[in-house]
Amino acid sequence: MDFIPFLFRLMYFIQAIPHNLIPVNIYFTNILLILVLYMKSTFSKLIVSIELITLMGLAALTWYQSHNSSSLLSLLDHSAARQPAASRNTESSDSGRADFIKWVDFNVTSEAMNDAYQYDLKSHDTDTPIDWVSLLAVMGVKYGGDFKNYKSSDMSEVADKILNKESTLEEITKDMKYFDYYNEAYQAVLGGFVGEYTILPNSSAQTNPDITTKENEGAAKTAYGLKAFSPIAKGFPYTDYDDFGTSRSFGFRRQHLGHDMMGQIGTPIIAVESGYVECLGWNRYGGWRIGIRSFDQKRYYYYAHLRQNFPYNKSLKEGSVVTAGDVIGYMGHTGYSDKENVNNIDIIHLHFGMQLIFDESQKDGNGEIWISCYELTRFLSQNRCEAVKDEATKEWHRIQDLIDPAVENYKKISNKNKITKQE
Repeated sequence: MDFIPFLFRLMYFIQAIPHNLIPVNIYFTNILLILVLYMKSTFSKLIVSIELITLMGLAALTWYQSHNSSSLLSLLDHSAARQPAASRNTESSDSGRADFIKWVDFNVTSEAMNDAYQYDLKSHDTDTPIDWVSLLAVMGVKYGGDFKNYKSSDMSEVADKILNKESTLEEITKDMKYFDYYNEAYQAVLGGFVGEYTILPNSSAQTNPDITTKENEGAAKTAYGLKAFSPIAKGFPYTDYDDFGTSRSFGFRRQHLGHDMMGQIGTPIIAVESGYVECLGWNRYGGWRIGIRSFDQKRYYYYAHLRQNFPYNKSLKEGSVVTAGDVIGYMGHTGYSDKENVNNIDIIHLHFGMQLIFDESQKDGNGEIWISCYELTRFLSQNRCEAVKDEATKEWHRIQDLIDPAVENYKKISNKNKITKQE
């Protein structure tokens, strides 16, 4: 009869053992209760001794596991605070290149991006120009890649030293161990966003009486500034939130590696950056989608769930060159189907994604790098391209045309390569 209650109490203690350290006095309190219950015979003393040893062993084991787990977590936190958001692969890739970045956590806020961009604009025509991406890289080193505690004053301190010729970027970063990591990683994300471009006289103004701004008149003019656009055309409403990494279950359980922007059927979708169409067609997950590669091949833009029946600008095909601000497609809710042209997604939205590619081996497979685009779209919302509808074709086209030097350069190189192949 003594052995049965012992088993019940032992089972109770085993199932009640927590994952962290239980105060030792709780163990000893229970041990005393057991002693009172069982100290009546020699056999009971034996039982109590066994239970006492068992409980003391469990207490020691729990303390040991808790202590080592805490030490390990502390070590990981200590190490992570000093590691860059981008890490490098020291092994050779399939393409033969070694030492390329294999992961990037892009956590730069839209506020920080805008502050850096304004310093770039302010200094562009001076003898102390500041590259906005390099300035962000300095902040990346300071914050360990995590901008949640970003302060404008921290950036001002660095920028003012350069503007006032008190120091140079090279001097400021010479002892920053991870500056090169952050600079290369952030350049991969933002490298095509700011630069020179040419604004052309507005040809659309002749057919659209609502457009009467001064920019529609006169000759072409060269400008410097933000030449990347929001993926949603100007004047079209949308809502969004930071949904990167949330769970998705169609096909298999996975993380959401993009940014959803909810809006209306047919909303014109804009090319964020100039590039060439790398893929265009149906995908069981993304529905009708377009993939556009930047000319430096560092960025792959993914626009998915486009409109049923009329998803793209009809002129587009794989290999087509697009200029930032061009209308490339229309918002819908296609996808989640093996059958083409099916609206199988409840919410009308654009899935907008950006993949970083430092080596071609990362384009497809386990080495893919997708970044959060929420803060990017917030930053780009200041530059939304206005479009007008052609009632004859039902297509939308940009109102203000521009020439991007990156497009012109790419076309020259392509033509040169074609001539070389023919020879």
